[in-house]
This record gives sequence, C-alpha cells and structure tokens, in this order.
Amino acid sequence: MSARPDAAAILAETKSRRRRARIYQIIGLFLVLGIGAAVFFLRNKSSKAKGVRYLTAVAQVGDLKETVTATGTLKGLDSVDVGAQISGKITKINVDFNDHVTVGQVLAEIDTAQLQSRVEQSKAQVNAADASLVLAKATQAQTKAQYLRSVDLSQKGLISSKDLDSAKADADRATASITSATAQATLARASLKDAQTQLSYAVIRSPIDGMVLSRLVEPGQTVAATMSAPILFTLARDLTQLRLYVDVDEADVGKVKEGQSASFLVDAWNGHSFSSKVVSVHNLPTTGQTVVTYQAVLSVDNSERLLRPGMTATATVTTDERKGVLLVPNAALRFSPPASAKGSAAGGGIPFLGGGMPGGPPRTGGGAARSRTGKKVITAADSQGLVYLLEDGRPKRTVVEIAGTDGERTEIKSGLAAGAQVITEIDLRKAE
Repeated sequence: MSARPDAAAILAETKSRRRRARIYQIIGLFLVLGIGAAVFFLRNKSSKAKGVRYLTAVAQVGDLKETVTATGTLKGLDSVDVGAQISGKITKINVDFNDHVTVGQVLAEIDTAQLQSRVEQSKAQVNAADASLVLAKATQAQTKAQYLRSVDLSQKGLISSKDLDSAKADADRATASITSATAQATLARASLKDAQTQLSYAVIRSPIDGMVLSRLVEPGQTVAATMSAPILFTLARDLTQLRLYVDVDEADVGKVKEGQSASFLVDAWNGHSFSSKVVSVHNLPTTGQTVVTYQAVLSVDNSERLLRPGMTATATVTTDERKGVLLVPNAALRFSPPASAKGSAAGGGIPFLGGGMPGGPPRTGGGAARSRTGKKVITAADSQGLVYLLEDGRPKRTVVEIAGTDGERTEIKSGLAAGAQVITEIDLRKAE
C-alpha cells in the first residue's frame, strides 16, 4: 500500500524536470538567435559604412555676382497732399482718381457766401475810412488857413495871444486827424485784402502738374480747418519716375553704395524683373524688435506705367561682380563626412571642424576648433573654409581660402584647383 504514493511522486518529479529542461532549451534558442541577429546587424552596418558613396561637384571657373536683398515700397517722385485752408461746405469737385491736372487747375470749390459777405463789409470799411481821411484833410486845410490869418492879425495887434494859441491847437489837431484817418484807411484795406485772400482759399487749385492719386471728399461734405488743414486730394507729380524705399539689414548696409545697379520684383507682375539704381543710403537707423535697418532709395523708370505707388517690392542690389573666378557650390563648404569616414578625412584621426546646417551659409574657420579635451586642433582665419575631395572613394579634408558668395556658389581664392571633385552630400540611395 505505501509503494503506490512513492511511484506517483517519482512520476510527478520526472515530468517537472522534463518541463524545466524544455524551458531552458527555448531560452537558450532565443539567446542564440538574438546573438546571431546582433552580429548580423553589426556586420551589415559596418559593410554599409564602408560602402558610403558621395555626390560630387566640379570646381569651375565662372562669374560671381554678390547681391543684397531688401524689401520696400514704391512711392511717387513728388507726392503732394492738397488741403483746405478754410472751413466750409464743399460745393463742387472737378477731378477724380487718376485724372491729370496742371498747375492752377481748379480741383474743388467751397461755399463762399460768408466769405463774400466779409469782403463786402471790408470794402464798406475801406470806403468809410477813405471818407474820414477826406474829411480830415478838409478840416486840416480850414484850420491851417485860420491859423495863418490869426498869425497875421496877431502881428498887427488885432487879436490876443490866447486866440492865436487856440488857432494853432486847432491846426495841430487837424493834422493829427489826418494821420489817424490814414491809419484807419490802411487797416481797412488790410482787412479787405485778408477777406479777399480767404475768399480765394475757397477755390482749391492744383499746386503741381501731375495725377490725382486720391480724393478724400464728396460734394456737400463740410470740412473744418481748425488746428490743421484737412487733406482733400493727394497728387503725384510724375508717375513715369518712381522711388523705391527699401530697408537694408545692418549686416548688409556696408555693402550698399550709391550708384549700384539693382533689380526688383513685385507681386502684380510675377516673374517680371524691373531695373533700378541706388540713389542714396540714409544714415538714420530704424530699430525694430529684433533688427536694425537703414533705408536705401532706388530710382525707378516707370515709363511703361506698369508700376503703381504703394506696391511692395523685393529688391536685389548688386554689390560686387567678379569674372573668371574659381567657384564651388555652397553645399561643398557645408558638407561633413559621416563618423565612419572622419578618421581618414581628418588625416590620422585629428578632429576637424563640423559642417554647418543644411541650407545655411558656407562653413568657415571662424577661429580655433577644440577637441573634447580642450586642445586646439585647427586654426583658421575667417576667410578660410573646409571642403572634402573624393580620393579613392574616401573624403579628404582640404582647407581653402574663400571670398564672396552669391548664396549658391562661393569663390575659392586658393587651396583648390579648377576641375577638382568636391563632395557636396552623401548619396543616400547607395548608403541605405
């Protein structure tokens, strides 16, 4: 009876051992497979690194044009705001938008009823002052004659000294009355002239030959000229000649000079380039939130009348132009080889300057680069850059002296020969 439980226990233990053995076998199999996959991945990665292919470009001799780009607004050569110098109701408007006007042409008229009344009052005051002056002159003549007779009678002893003094005083008062009447007449005429001038202001005339750009009033509208003259019209002298005012960044303003040629584009004429020339560069800065700009003025020939004042334009100023120089794409100066090729590219494992951001400016030395230990590993002036030549399928680092750039190509002054194959990027289609 006691042997059966022992047999059952032995059987259960045997099954348990077999189960653990299978688990260990499965775990071992997974470990072997994982190690094999890791070895395969590392070997495949290494083979890919060794098989990196590069895209190259040829250093060629060509022409380089350095430019500065800025945006701005077109304006008329001589724009004039025409306003009203008096208050009143607009009774008539003779011109509209885009009308051509000449000097002295009547643009609008203001109600003249009150002004005409003031002129009539001033004329009446002038007449009254003239009459007073005539009366004063007659009085002076009479008193002067009386004084002369009194002097004759006094010499004969026929009148007293008191009567002579009274005659003299009357003559002096008459002379003073003439002076006062003359002043009143002058004042009355000045008032009349002022009233007539105010009346002339009721007729708004064009101060220049040009075109009406804007009309800001309507017939029947009342204008109030109190502290300042309200603007009624805006005129442009000559739309065949415009000015383009652009804001040049402070980093580029040193390159922009008077007389430099330029071109610009406007949204209204997509793809059509207009020529211009730099007229002046202002010294007064314009400070924004993050940038400082200086205004440059460009002359524009608008004889075809394609351009209009107020259009936004993007101008490109040619600051320098050189012919027959050695050029490489900017991508070659931004290129940096992969980590697997850095040892050979840097020459025996010496660290080198890293590449710039894709699409950024050419990479230059810009001072000394340092390794992780802080030791200086390369010294380059601001005019130096790095390119990589393709030799035996591997990149070879070359320090070159660079000059200007047009945004796509950079001039190489020394360190590179024409026809050299410079690396621009990794051929991802081969590397993957």
